[in-house]
Amino acid sequence: IELSAWSKGKALQKKIKMTIAAINTVAAAAVGATLLSTAAAFHTPTSSNIFFRMSHHSPIDSERRRQSVQLMAGGFLGGIFGGGENGSYSVANAATSTGGNAKINNSGKGPTNEIIKKVNGMNQRRLGGSDIIVSELGLGTQRWVSSDFNAPNKDDIFKFMDYAILDNGVNLIDTAEQYPIPSDGKRAQEGDSELAIGDWMKARGLSKGESRKKVVIATKITGGRNVTPKNIKNDCAGSLKRLGVDYIDVYQLHWPARYSPQSNWGQSLAYNINADKNPYWRGLGGPTSFEDLCLAMQELIDEGKIRGWGMCNDNAYGLTGCTRTAKALGVTPPCSLQGDFSLIDRKSEENGVAEAASPYNENVGFMSYNALAGGMLTGKYMNKPAALDNTDRAKIMEALENPRGRMDELGWSQTLYRYRTEAAQEAIVEYSKIAKDAGMSLTELSQRWTRQRSLITTTLVGHSNIDQLKESVNYFTKSQPLPDKVMWDIDRVHMKNRLPIFSSNRVGKDWYGEGEIGETIP
Repeated sequence: IELSAWSKGKALQKKIKMTIAAINTVAAAAVGATLLSTAAAFHTPTSSNIFFRMSHHSPIDSERRRQSVQLMAGGFLGGIFGGGENGSYSVANAATSTGGNAKINNSGKGPTNEIIKKVNGMNQRRLGGSDIIVSELGLGTQRWVSSDFNAPNKDDIFKFMDYAILDNGVNLIDTAEQYPIPSDGKRAQEGDSELAIGDWMKARGLSKGESRKKVVIATKITGGRNVTPKNIKNDCAGSLKRLGVDYIDVYQLHWPARYSPQSNWGQSLAYNINADKNPYWRGLGGPTSFEDLCLAMQELIDEGKIRGWGMCNDNAYGLTGCTRTAKALGVTPPCSLQGDFSLIDRKSEENGVAEAASPYNENVGFMSYNALAGGMLTGKYMNKPAALDNTDRAKIMEALENPRGRMDELGWSQTLYRYRTEAAQEAIVEYSKIAKDAGMSLTELSQRWTRQRSLITTTLVGHSNIDQLKESVNYFTKSQPLPDKVMWDIDRVHMKNRLPIFSSNRVGKDWYGEGEIGETIP
């Protein structure tokens, strides 16, 4: 502390110094007492032997070690390093209570992830600092009415929305102007997913007036250099027209307007300055700035065309860049970040995103997708490998001709190869055992685990048929969280490889910085 900035009076400075010295003495005594009490618990005369005696060869049982460490971490050191359940269910609800002197960033309507109400057994939470309330389960629509081999058709998705929204407390639909994917230009064209949703909204009398509030629609503008103030306005108008509504609840960037290594392309993770200086990104004045982005979104809010906005496939830099720029400009900050998240993709908890999004920091909601990792976390590829992972040509052809899901389809299986790394598949086998021991399917374990993480506001799940949707609704309306033992068993598997889908043991010597689909690696 620069004491002279507090006061020019020397007497007061002296008192302040004495006060600080006294505080330091008390703090030191508190630490000493804690260490001594911990040392006593280990039957050792000094604290210097504490951590030595916590080794695997210590005669002290695990429970006693744990209690002793908690004594130390939960007291003075706990205030420095934190504690709690490391992202599990109880922390997810911490947004509803600050406790002690902790202060939540209430730079909006309230803390993100706060449970506002329960509808037909389904929790609905605050999204970021906005007044937008979303169900813990959201409907993912990427493949709705697409040209995919098992895509749900228009009749199917009408049944999906009737069941989920009208009867079971789901209120969130997530789509994009690019959807459906894949679209062959014949049976399916970009924008068809929005059109189909709009037809359902109109048919059920939900597109206008007070009834419109029953549905939260999130859609996206195509990312990259397409994101300009002009295109934000024009593309939003196009989505509004296709959806047949007067406003969009959450308008999102499908991927960042700038280069970002984490834009959901293959196994890219590391920032590459050469990729960032590519003419695609740096030509014609460079990517749209955070300032222009925030101002363009505020204009749509002022015009009543959107209620809030957010990003997809972005990182902590993009999230914080947007929130801090918006606040500096005095405009509405983003309320959400959407990203890939599952048992085998926990990067957003560990790369700064969860910290940035926290209600104690930037107060931004998180929409997770791919909770089942392209179908890998259903377990259906465990006993019989995905088509391209097989070594038997006959079995490859059989799988391609009778696909079980995306991983047996030529295009998808190449794009989503990272979910089938050796490390990912080893982890999936272990998670399957945990699920079996807990008396549930791997699908249930995967979805309920995602629901419980403190980062997650809502989980977007895509379905091919109504039976899959019914399962998801069942999992998301179970009142009890997964047991602590199950959560800890999952964490122990995670600790073996924290980034299984971003590891690879088959990178070629002659690839020279390119991954399996041409992305920049590492």
